[in-house]
Amino acid sequence: MPEREITSDVALCLPNGRLNPEAVGWTRQPLHQANLRGWGRTKRWEYWGVVSPTHVVGIQVSSLDYAAVHGLYVLDRASGEEWRTDAISPLGRGVAFPDRAGSGRVAAVAQDLTVDIVQPERGERGTTTIRASSARISLALAVAQPEAHESLGVAVRWSDRRFQYTVKDLARPVTGTLILDGTSYEIEDAYGVLDHGRGVWPYRMTWNWGAGSGPDGNAVQLGGGWTDGTGSTENAILVDGTLHKIGASLTWEYDRDDWSKPWTVTGDGVDATFRPEHVRVAKTELVVLGNSTHQAFGTWAGSARGDDGTTLDLTGLVGWAEEARNRW
Repeated sequence: MPEREITSDVALCLPNGRLNPEAVGWTRQPLHQANLRGWGRTKRWEYWGVVSPTHVVGIQVSSLDYAAVHGLYVLDRASGEEWRTDAISPLGRGVAFPDRAGSGRVAAVAQDLTVDIVQPERGERGTTTIRASSARISLALAVAQPEAHESLGVAVRWSDRRFQYTVKDLARPVTGTLILDGTSYEIEDAYGVLDHGRGVWPYRMTWNWGAGSGPDGNAVQLGGGWTDGTGSTENAILVDGTLHKIGASLTWEYDRDDWSKPWTVTGDGVDATFRPEHVRVAKTELVVLGNSTHQAFGTWAGSARGDDGTTLDLTGLVGWAEEARNRW
């Protein structure tokens, strides 16, 4: 599908809060100002996923109008043991977000969970620091931003009143310290992925998301479900840190009776297989809000080709594939 590349700053919303038509398209760097207004299915979130040879870490800060829903998750890849802290704050209290991806501060305090993410000022490249703690988990991570590293931003339109802007920033080198029940682990040879989301959503939505990162700024970003029929996709590869867009809609196949079986993602130029090593199940039920997510962690294989003909061998890229069903 032909998609418009945006190359200069743009506001996501018009002054009346509806979608700015000039914002629909994709970017190589965060150029959208997420100037969301009002209340009513307005969603804001930051998710960092980190995969090291020994652990998987997930940090979620979100405001979903009715509630702020946060999470801190750790997986020991060798043993399969999980640590998790979930915290909910009514009406989005105790949370702060910037209106641009990759810059400014993200913070949340709810129950026994504290998250503080400090990103470089806009226009600057540098290290993002992530600190988070709960009763059993504490972490301090440094997420580097390699020179000339690109990310995928996409603004997707369902209607003038329903739309979503997302940034997927992959293959970010991560170092730091993780403490689990008082035992300290060094995080190294790790990759971080940012999912930055701002939008006004339909009440029910299901999506797929796949991400894989590797050395030298190579990565794959694959999505589906939520973009179907919009004329937009969130598919791309990174080769040596340079983004190559994939405009094709993709077919996801996996076994909902056995999430640990291989997943496949195929389409024009994409023939990818994901092999899970562990499946995380997360569910939230808050009367008006509900979520069911199956997130499989493991490795990718196969290949993906960008619209410009650039091809990436996916063998050995580490990350995840997920299905999320939301009522929000």
